[in-house]
Amino acid sequence: MSVVIVSLMNIAPLWAGETERNQARRIHDRLTGITATNATIDAMEALLLADRTGKTAAEFAIDTARNPAAWAFYNITLKNFAAPWTNEEQSVFTPLNDYSATIVGSIRDRIDFRRILYDDLLYVGTPGSLPPYSNSDNEHYRQLEALDPNPGAANSGNLADPTILRQTTQSAVTLLDSAATAGVMTSRAAAMAFFSDGTNRAMFRFTLMNHLCTDLEPLKDVSRTPDRVRRDVSRSPGGDSRIFQNGCVGCHAGMDGMAGAFAYYEWDYSNDKSDGRLVYRNSNNSKFDAVTGVSLKHNINANNFEFGYVTVDDSWVNYWRNGPNSILGNRPIHTDIGWRHPGNGQDGIFFLDAKRNTTGFGAKSLGIELANSRAFAQCQVDKAFKAICLRDPNLFNADRVKRDQFVGNFSGDNYNMRGVFTDVAAYCKGD
Repeated sequence: MSVVIVSLMNIAPLWAGETERNQARRIHDRLTGITATNATIDAMEALLLADRTGKTAAEFAIDTARNPAAWAFYNITLKNFAAPWTNEEQSVFTPLNDYSATIVGSIRDRIDFRRILYDDLLYVGTPGSLPPYSNSDNEHYRQLEALDPNPGAANSGNLADPTILRQTTQSAVTLLDSAATAGVMTSRAAAMAFFSDGTNRAMFRFTLMNHLCTDLEPLKDVSRTPDRVRRDVSRSPGGDSRIFQNGCVGCHAGMDGMAGAFAYYEWDYSNDKSDGRLVYRNSNNSKFDAVTGVSLKHNINANNFEFGYVTVDDSWVNYWRNGPNSILGNRPIHTDIGWRHPGNGQDGIFFLDAKRNTTGFGAKSLGIELANSRAFAQCQVDKAFKAICLRDPNLFNADRVKRDQFVGNFSGDNYNMRGVFTDVAAYCKGD
């Protein structure tokens, strides 16, 4: 019996090494989506033996200076991560565009990820064989994506390389006034998807879905003030006012209150919206009110309820600072306030009114409000968790506990999204 025990003890280190090797493969596969070389797995295995959490091994996998396959994290994983946010169909099968490229670059450069909802920020390809950025087509990004992504290629499209995908500003490239920029919300791709036709409410709804991980239905609160609900919303659908009072107002009170921030934006096109362009407060354009600068669609169908709200500027109010949505994003176990920005005007942009509702003007200030909610931070972690671990972190208690830890890491590390990916990849490395 003693001989058997000694034999098992002698081969135990080999078992441990095999475990780490499998973990290294899983981390690399989940982060990059491509097969690693034996040398890369050897290096990651050694890191796992030294750091059992797996965090340093995950960092190695996406470090282009150490892993020749790290480009795939940026060109494949992150591009596919962001692609569904850029279209109403939420399809991953969409070309690289200014929205998704800005997400890739922001994660690569470890910038404060909150900036994607409010800053004068844009990532573009370096000129060369590429056509310049255009306000009226996506050719620049389509051709960038078509380039060979391998770092050693003669004309590489490696998005991990800051000399190939570089940070700039929307105001410098698109000539949109810096005060009118609001991160990816004012990107060409987002404008085409969410400002075209309609009433611009789509931009608000899809921003909630993509960056706060909730649709409008879970946020319905019929107790909020309905004074910002526009005239195109009937107060008695089908002749029954109860439908509005007990249903419609639950979403519209909050949504219309905040969607006013987009009053000066329009997607201008003739026949094919893919050939259109974003226009901001242009009194010479027939789609805008010549006096107020508001896009005409904000005041359409006025006869549905002529006493409804008339949009005359881009002011907004967040009525969800009060009521059940005051803890937005803190489900299922948190009780601290979900809207984190103090609303004290320290940004020179918005304030709390007498009833502690946040008020402001324009998409930029609204983006600051949304990006500083706990829901925003939790949503980014949830999305990364699903992308890498291939399951919803809300299903199991152990996953929820780790998710909450990662949310704390994210906000504590200046909203470094790249760190979120290494956190979740290390956690889901397997045993």
